[in-house]
Amino acid sequence: MKWNKFTIKTISEAEDIIVSSLCELGIEGAEIEDNIPLTEYEKSQMFVDILPENPNASNDAYVSFYIEDGQDTTEILQQVRAELASLAEFMDVGECTITESQTEDADWQNKWKEFFKQFYVDDILIKPSWEPLRPEDEGKMRIDIDPGTAFGTGMHETTQLCIRQIKKLVTKDTVMLDAGTGSGILSIAAIKLGASYALGTDLDPCCINAVAENMQVNGIPKEKYDVILGNLIDDKEVQEQVGYEKYDLVCANILAEILVAMTPVIPATMKQGAHYVTSGILKEKEGLVTEAMVKAGLKVEEVTYQNDWCSITAVKP
Repeated sequence: MKWNKFTIKTISEAEDIIVSSLCELGIEGAEIEDNIPLTEYEKSQMFVDILPENPNASNDAYVSFYIEDGQDTTEILQQVRAELASLAEFMDVGECTITESQTEDADWQNKWKEFFKQFYVDDILIKPSWEPLRPEDEGKMRIDIDPGTAFGTGMHETTQLCIRQIKKLVTKDTVMLDAGTGSGILSIAAIKLGASYALGTDLDPCCINAVAENMQVNGIPKEKYDVILGNLIDDKEVQEQVGYEKYDLVCANILAEILVAMTPVIPATMKQGAHYVTSGILKEKEGLVTEAMVKAGLKVEEVTYQNDWCSITAVKP
């Protein structure tokens, strides 16, 4: 079977939000190509040929999606272009041109699973839900995760930075807001570390099933969590559903530009003395997020780093 391949030219900072937007439109299995170097850990986990450093490497990134040959693509492409235009109103998404080519059939839904292997964040084991537990890992705290085709596995530095901060801050009474929950991995970590409840928000309809399945495989009952679809930044109905002055901990592992837009509405959701943990921030954009936090009346308490990424934790006085 042949497939039509559509490739969006963008920039590396925007690739994740574009993939999420495609999923919201019902397009799954997107493919990313960029010039972001693999970490040594990522190299050790993947069967890839590492290309030599390219001194002329740019910030360009390419997000590709596939539509079965013979299917009418006119309406789909209109929706994609409208979504890209909407994103461009509040963040840099590059030129966002779309080119078309054809490719033969491939098992995109399952191929990525070859590269997701179990790993540790300090003493917390994170493993694929489809792999059996090794005898030597019995009794260890673990998170079983199936990110599906649209969400991360937890291997990325930004997720690991968040989990370490959650581990520091969670108590048995913690009520957590997980903004941009994705696979639900941060909520699962918080609940397994003792939090009483976690509410996730996300723009992506795919997260509803992903979170439910991951919670179930981790033995977390439905009364411990919930998920709301919608834009916390400017959707008043979503803000009302989330509630005000309810949360001891708010986590947001999103792009820096989205954090800057979201941060002004976050303090209203927090109790006094609550913490706001952010990640998804390249080191060079640390100042953008800290400035947004200070403007929102929060006090920056700690910044932690891993490779090129940072996590910023603030407190509501």
